[in-house]
Amino acid sequence: MKYDLDRVIDRDGTGSAKWDNYMGGRHSGPTTSINADLNDDGSIPMWVADMDFQVPKPVVDALAERVQHGIFGYTMATDGYYQSVINWFGRRHNWEISKDWISTAPGIVPAVHFAVRTYCRPGDKVLIQKPVYYPFFRSITNGGCEIVSSPLIDNDGHYEMDFDDLEVRAADPKVKLAILCSPHNPVGRVWTRDELQRYGEICTRHGVLVVADEIHCDLMMPGNEFEPYGLLHEDLVKNSIICTAPSKTFNLAGMHLSNMVIPDKDLHKAYDAYMAQIGVAGGLNPLATTAVEAAYNGGEEWLAQVLNYIAGNHQHLKTFMANNIPRIKVYDLEGTYLNWMDFNDLGLDRKALEDLTQLKAKVLFDEGYIFGDEGIGFERINLACPRPILDAALQRLKKSIEG
Repeated sequence: MKYDLDRVIDRDGTGSAKWDNYMGGRHSGPTTSINADLNDDGSIPMWVADMDFQVPKPVVDALAERVQHGIFGYTMATDGYYQSVINWFGRRHNWEISKDWISTAPGIVPAVHFAVRTYCRPGDKVLIQKPVYYPFFRSITNGGCEIVSSPLIDNDGHYEMDFDDLEVRAADPKVKLAILCSPHNPVGRVWTRDELQRYGEICTRHGVLVVADEIHCDLMMPGNEFEPYGLLHEDLVKNSIICTAPSKTFNLAGMHLSNMVIPDKDLHKAYDAYMAQIGVAGGLNPLATTAVEAAYNGGEEWLAQVLNYIAGNHQHLKTFMANNIPRIKVYDLEGTYLNWMDFNDLGLDRKALEDLTQLKAKVLFDEGYIFGDEGIGFERINLACPRPILDAALQRLKKSIEG
């Protein structure tokens, strides 16, 4: 079926974190969000990774049928649920997953917290690559560990791993775990197989466990192909915890259900033991399991249309900025629906840039500095929205800069 992705849907009254409570910068807190008609002066949220598109119709239909059943008792993942996950990754990514590798979790952010607590001890170090998804920071420090960063290199608008620096950092005997963001959020890189292989070899050589966050793995822009960490050499895969979820792919973040793929038996046993220790292992939300199974089984047509639409939004953003605000550099987007933009040529300090975007334009981005100091002067924009919303935001930004 054809989905109307241009339609602006009013999310008022739904408890939407994206539209009702901005948390992206210094002016974080309750906001007055714009109405669905785009004619008032409320704020336009372009920050958290949450689509403004309705989910695939098969998901809505499956949920409606499950609700009609009327009983919502303790629920476990069924064989059908596991098979939907296995079939999806086999079909889409040529990655054959065994059922006994999968452990469920209430989201990838909690799962990364759990991994740090499972495999590290207070005082250990955890390696990341800034600028990077900022919830990783808290998952490390909450576990009593120290953040160590091997910053990415911005090579004229194309971010790359600094393998020499990565080797030095990983060689520190206190570094026990590395969090790999693949595809990378916020810079939008889709790592090549060679890049992943070198990364994995460095970590494995120095006894550093890899936690690969692959939540955006299905969100590829035209001309790019995702390489699962699980397709690398067996020795590297055994030294990994691979985080997957349908939440970004199908706009199901509120269902709070992800699938951790842990091929090594000892690592898997340790992870499950920690989950049981803190009381997280066990039953699942019956509507979440229904939604995930329906999405993986029937959501491909919807996803194809959404990816094409987001690619169009990316090109629209680049063209608009080039024609109207050329001092703002829009980075190429290989994967995810989160576009990285460089505002440094405007010559504004951090406070002035926030005042421009959040207070004057009333457009709510994720401020680049929250991803690390390497992101100062940058903004991250969410392109998973109807184009009328994107247009309204860009026109506001242009007017604010010109005024």
